[in-house]
Amino acid sequence: MGARRTDMHRLQEVIRLHRLGKSSRRIARHLSMGRDTIREYLAVLSDAGLLEGPIDALPELDVLSGLVREHAASAAAETVTSTVDRWREEIVRMRAKGAGPTAIHDHLRVNQPEYAGSLSAIKRLCLRLERAEGPKAVDVAIPVETKPGQIAQVDFGYAGKRYDPERGILRKSWVFVMTLGFSRRFFCALVFDQRIETWIRLHVEAFEYFGGVPHVVVPDNLKAAVIRAAFTVDDDPVIQRSYRELARHYGFQIDPAPPRSPEKKGKVEAGVRYVKGNFLRTWESIDIHEDQKALRRWMGEIADRRSHGTTSRAPIELFEEHERGALIALPRARFELVVWKQARVHTDAHVQVDGAFYSAPWPLLHQEVWVRCSRHSIAIYHQDVHQVTHARVKRGQRSTVEEHLPEHRRDLRERSREHWIDRARSMATEVEHLVELIFAEDDVLTQLRRVQAIVTHLEGFPPERARAAARRALHFGCSDYRGIKNILKQGLDLEPLPDERKRAWSKGARFARKPTDPLFAHVE
Repeated sequence: MGARRTDMHRLQEVIRLHRLGKSSRRIARHLSMGRDTIREYLAVLSDAGLLEGPIDALPELDVLSGLVREHAASAAAETVTSTVDRWREEIVRMRAKGAGPTAIHDHLRVNQPEYAGSLSAIKRLCLRLERAEGPKAVDVAIPVETKPGQIAQVDFGYAGKRYDPERGILRKSWVFVMTLGFSRRFFCALVFDQRIETWIRLHVEAFEYFGGVPHVVVPDNLKAAVIRAAFTVDDDPVIQRSYRELARHYGFQIDPAPPRSPEKKGKVEAGVRYVKGNFLRTWESIDIHEDQKALRRWMGEIADRRSHGTTSRAPIELFEEHERGALIALPRARFELVVWKQARVHTDAHVQVDGAFYSAPWPLLHQEVWVRCSRHSIAIYHQDVHQVTHARVKRGQRSTVEEHLPEHRRDLRERSREHWIDRARSMATEVEHLVELIFAEDDVLTQLRRVQAIVTHLEGFPPERARAAARRALHFGCSDYRGIKNILKQGLDLEPLPDERKRAWSKGARFARKPTDPLFAHVE
């Protein structure tokens, strides 16, 4: 018989009935116990000299409890030795390091050739060791008392599938809950995702619902709030940048709950259970819009006015009496949704954000940058240094700052014929005519690359030299990049042209000679 399973009051009744002269059969029937169990009790009590005596002087409960424990210990000593007792010291050492039964069993099985124990044997030994150790100080749950307006806890809970009218399908949904630690008043909403945009928006709605902001918010370690959790006291959690901006705007502090410690935010956990067990169990609609309206009504008429099990007061009463005035006042301007994202600068010197493309300085090619996304702008940062801010463009469109592209290559992105003709015209009419004639050389094969090379090269010289070089090229029918480059390189543009009376040219005229003519040998 075990001390944990034995009711000492029933054991007293066994002694009383025996002293009244009842047989073991009648005692067993009267107490709804097995006869073998009664015989075992009677034998132990007889050996201890506790069976005989007056009916009104029964043994004390602590005496009976000590007797049962002593008997259980002696019985355990007589049992067959466990197959893992040989490894007891090593098991104790591994348990002290935090290893569980499965980890201990796997370690012994791999590293000790003579080990032949079972996982069940390890579990039984660990349970006996745990009982022998008794409770530890860390096992004590310390209730946290919070002042009005001091703390709010936030979390998500699964809320089943609901109909999404935008997609026309059933989707998983979650209920967001923010609970004020003092009054237990909470705000909740149904959503289809836990993205950072949703997380930020729900905080703003919760603050506006309460009419103020708690001084400290305790979130769970979800990625929308905390990128990397703090696993030790000395380790700082990495807070999502968007969440930081929200906290700065409203003036609250963030205190993430430790990993795998739901008891550290028990008030919001209880709030999530209450919403799921009350509203979600009784509301049968699965339309997200109808559900939101019903949930908001339920918050005001039911959740706010219930008698809370811990405070024995209605949350709305405690809130109005003590908490509303203790909250941080809402700022004048509503928080503009800002989302921070990491992006990589692609080979075209652009980052992609929400299907649109925004340029970054080309030396950042292939590097990770942070992008601050607001409703109207996209700001790019590298190593916390601001690089550029773009106005938002539509999906599929590009926003490009010319200086972000390599100087000698940025112009190549312009593929319009009119663009290059306009650039040639800005230098001189002769350059314009040269470009138009080059474009007209072939009605099938595009001459864009040749024009790009010639125009960008001429732009590197004074307008007078560009004009003279174009005139000489037109005069001799030179239309290739190498020939024009050599005209400038050799300074032939500075020399006077031969008699032009017989070689008048005009816009649209054909070249007087072909580039292969021997007369052009000196410009190649």
